[in-house]
Amino acid sequence: MEILKYSEIDLFETIKRSEQDVNNVLDTVSEILANVREKGDEAVKSYTEKFDGVLIDDLKVSSQEIDEAYDTLDDSLSDALKQAASNIESFHKKQIPEQWEMEVNPGITAGQIVRPINSAGCYIPGGRAAYPSSILMTVIPAKIAGVEKVVCVTPPQKDGKILDAILVAADISGADEIYKVGGAQAIGALAYGTESIPKVEKIVGPGNIFVTAAKKLVYGQVDIEFPAGPSEVLILADESAEPEFLATDILAQAEHDPNASCFLVTDSEDLAIKTDEFVLKLTENAPRREIIEESLSKSGKIIITDTFEEAIYVTNEYAPEHLIICTKDDDETLSHINNAGSIFLGPYSPVAAGDYGSGTNHVLPTGGGAKMYSGLSTEAFIKKPTVQRITKDGLAELSKTSVPIAEYEGFFAHANSFKRRLEN
Repeated sequence: MEILKYSEIDLFETIKRSEQDVNNVLDTVSEILANVREKGDEAVKSYTEKFDGVLIDDLKVSSQEIDEAYDTLDDSLSDALKQAASNIESFHKKQIPEQWEMEVNPGITAGQIVRPINSAGCYIPGGRAAYPSSILMTVIPAKIAGVEKVVCVTPPQKDGKILDAILVAADISGADEIYKVGGAQAIGALAYGTESIPKVEKIVGPGNIFVTAAKKLVYGQVDIEFPAGPSEVLILADESAEPEFLATDILAQAEHDPNASCFLVTDSEDLAIKTDEFVLKLTENAPRREIIEESLSKSGKIIITDTFEEAIYVTNEYAPEHLIICTKDDDETLSHINNAGSIFLGPYSPVAAGDYGSGTNHVLPTGGGAKMYSGLSTEAFIKKPTVQRITKDGLAELSKTSVPIAEYEGFFAHANSFKRRLEN
């Protein structure tokens, strides 16, 4: 990893992410979306044959295929998915917002009700590996929110099948339908609907640059959670941290993707050097060594600050997807953190715990998005309409406020809607 002194760097140049230039694929993705919108299943199947190398006759996964997946999948993995699902359900149930009502003034009550969206589409990536955990993280919050129809889309393998773990995870999570389609064509199918695949109101889930571009292009016709980029971790640590633990977290992030970003920010030069040594040592025998080395050569940095206050400043400016805090007083450090997707406190809270089973969601904002967005949650699938109830006496009092403002703004019919009621 590259070791840098905070006092000697241009911070904003140093913390710049590995970019996925979505603009480079917009024309290609726009054409795919247009064809899916016009030709439906025909276009979806054609692109699946072109990009995934398999011709799919029936896009929808059958109940028989799900049953066979249960029969084939190792029981230990099935049990692990069920336990992870239970933890995720418990956490996301706590995120359901409450309905409430209050008296604003005598005769005027106002409140908020809670309603789920009707349908959601969950994109489950394929490519380098299969991610059953991503199904748990997207489908479960939607079902907890009360979404009536949750549809999963995921790329098929070369044999036209979906991996057993994906199908079992989808069933455990409560997915209503699963389709064998990935890429931008899957996003188009969910956004516009086809003969087989239903149109949904919101699309969530991580994907490659083509999926990200497609989600951006269909946003407004459907909702999306937030744009996703390469995965990232920032570790904020002082001299009390265990360097070997930190190194394992760096490798865990780097093995995701050659474009993943890994930062250690510390005021301890000794910790910086020892952590880097462990990173080199652990990388030697890592199963995904090539990916790790490429990732760290591009975006693996250790920043040494003169003060811990500077380290906190760097952290908030970077706004990491994943933030690990390993300090003498983690809670005190946490009180100064404003920008992070998900935070892991102490030496025994690796990011991988949140990836799989601690209960929190692993669909998180990247690329500095944590300054503006929260991670995926139950609330992402919920609407909160406001409600008001006003008596005649309450309206009379409220007219003293509302009528002058309405007339000043030139909305005389607005004002008249008060006056006519009070006259009668």
